Amino acid sequence: MMSPLYRIACVMPLVLALLGVAPATAWAANGKVAGKQPAQPAAEQFVDGIVAVVDRQVITLAQLDAKARQVQQQMHMQGIPVPPPEALRRQVLQQMINAVLLDQEAKRAGLRVTEAQIDQAVQSVAQRNRITPERLRQEVQATGMSWDNYRRELSNQIQDDMLRQRFVQEHIFISDRDVDAFLQTHGDMPLRLPQAEPEPEPEPSPAPPPKPSGPELFEVAQILVEVPDYASQETVDEKRKQIEALLKKVRGGADFAGVAAASSDGPQALDGGNMGVRPLKDWPDLFAKTIANIPPGGVSGVIQSGRGFHILKVLQRGWAEPPALPKQARKAPPPKPTPPPVAAPGPVMVTQTHARHILLKTSQVVTDDMARQTLEGLRTRIEHGESFEELAKRYSEDASAPQGGDLGWLNPGEAAPGFEQAMDALKEGEVSEPVRSPFGWHLIQVVKRQSKDMEGEYRRMQARDELLQRRIGPAYEDWIDQLRSQAYIDNRLEKRRHPED
Repeated sequence: MMSPLYRIACVMPLVLALLGVAPATAWAANGKVAGKQPAQPAAEQFVDGIVAVVDRQVITLAQLDAKARQVQQQMHMQGIPVPPPEALRRQVLQQMINAVLLDQEAKRAGLRVTEAQIDQAVQSVAQRNRITPERLRQEVQATGMSWDNYRRELSNQIQDDMLRQRFVQEHIFISDRDVDAFLQTHGDMPLRLPQAEPEPEPEPSPAPPPKPSGPELFEVAQILVEVPDYASQETVDEKRKQIEALLKKVRGGADFAGVAAASSDGPQALDGGNMGVRPLKDWPDLFAKTIANIPPGGVSGVIQSGRGFHILKVLQRGWAEPPALPKQARKAPPPKPTPPPVAAPGPVMVTQTHARHILLKTSQVVTDDMARQTLEGLRTRIEHGESFEELAKRYSEDASAPQGGDLGWLNPGEAAPGFEQAMDALKEGEVSEPVRSPFGWHLIQVVKRQSKDMEGEYRRMQARDELLQRRIGPAYEDWIDQLRSQAYIDNRLEKRRHPED
């Protein structure tokens, strides 16, 4: 019997993981409890106490060691073997460098996570687990994780989602030909329609577990050895020998999670390489073909992608079960919609909205307050008779500006949640108050509404979304690589490891 799915613990990196959008569910860790780790030796004395410089921001040895101790404790809780101290430091420092780069990019873009957004995320996680927010807090604190740290992790993931939408998702182009090809091979894909999240229940009442339903889910971990762009054949051969040595170690009985934590170049290394839980169709094609016939606990051979060499392990595979409360909570997933129900074939009547908008993007120069106040001024001008369309042409920073901000006919689920909620509250001809989304601040005008049979369009939308989920993870990873290549990074820990460099 497969262990229950849960949603509070163990966020699996998006697109999430970085090979797809973060799943709405994840399995409880079931690895062996790690043995006692040897005491960490005294820290080397860096002359100025700095282990890395990222642009103008420093990471100190004290910060690194504090974070390493925290990660070590979390790995113990998850049953992931902790790598040797120096390997742990290297992995943690890479995570800290990426975190600094993402924070800097968020500040440059004027993206800011508010307390209200974190509160909403807490409410969403509680709803998905059918408990109250207070019960969620008790469950988190029972694991030894403070509530402040839990909220901080939620904030980090909300920020990641905002960055992903702003800089990655909107640049992924999926053509009609891509959708046609997908539907030709997935024509029997069940149609799923939007559904509201369930209301929270004070205490879940015991009930017999339902029969498995939905697509088969795969929980997969990886060991990645990256190959640099434009690497010489000598470097490629060296990396291949490195991954083959790791495969030999795993097949010789070494713990996969421990090898990943010590040696993988993947962003999930310190999670034992765990990339999360997704249906087979949501994994990249190369991974899906590899894991399709691997049983739970099975390990693949070496496979090569544009990123480097991979070894995959199928941790579990099976069907979704009701969410159960975890025994430990390291991280919490960002709020995701509850998987919608399968719709029966036939007409799907939906209300479409023809809308316009004016978008102002935030930055270090244009703050939230400045953007909102500017839009409030534009709204006043519209109320006094000026044309929304003409103001959109002059002020909007969206690609729709030349068309007067015209977004065409929008179907439910096509706009960002905050945007759509504000739009749905408007009557025809009305203009919204300033509305915030991951893309900036908007004024929205509803031009008209209509009902339409969307069965065919929904299938295409679903196919487009499936393709997006497969592409956004690698694209996000590539984007982070670009940030690293454009930044000044002085990794002094790595220099000590390779003094000849």
